Amino acid sequence: MIKIDVISDYPEWKKRIKKIDFFFNKVIKLFPKKYQSRKKNNFLTLLLSNNKNIKKLNFKFRKKNKATDILSFPINKKINNKFYFGDIIISYQFMNKPKNINNFMFKKKVIKMFIHGFLHLIGYDHKKEKDYKKMYKEEVKIFNLIEKKFEQII
Repeated sequence: MIKIDVISDYPEWKKRIKKIDFFFNKVIKLFPKKYQSRKKNNFLTLLLSNNKNIKKLNFKFRKKNKATDILSFPINKKINNKFYFGDIIISYQFMNKPKNINNFMFKKKVIKMFIHGFLHLIGYDHKKEKDYKKMYKEEVKIFNLIEKKFEQII
């Protein structure tokens, strides 16, 4: 089982997703079994942020002076007897486009982005076309599985 430590530094997130910890931990439990572990000592950190903060992080760690929808920082090592996948940061403004997006579609978009970030943590990439296709196929597979049980988490 993977536990997600969710941190939100932008208050708008809590207006869209009421029980943030429950939401993301339920989402990851719906991932295919190949991503699940019988051990309870697996975790990752998810920061729900905004364009301003993600732009700073993007510049600091990637030397790109612009906001982006998501950043993933794989760690993949044992820390204090726990396996730490790494960090995912998602920008609220990118998820909230268009501004009139309803809550149902907002949550779907966030789940898709979270899946994308998680796949980066475990080694997927999209720098080459063949890698993009492989990653995209896996994203769709995971999302379709979660979408079937979407009512359990909204």
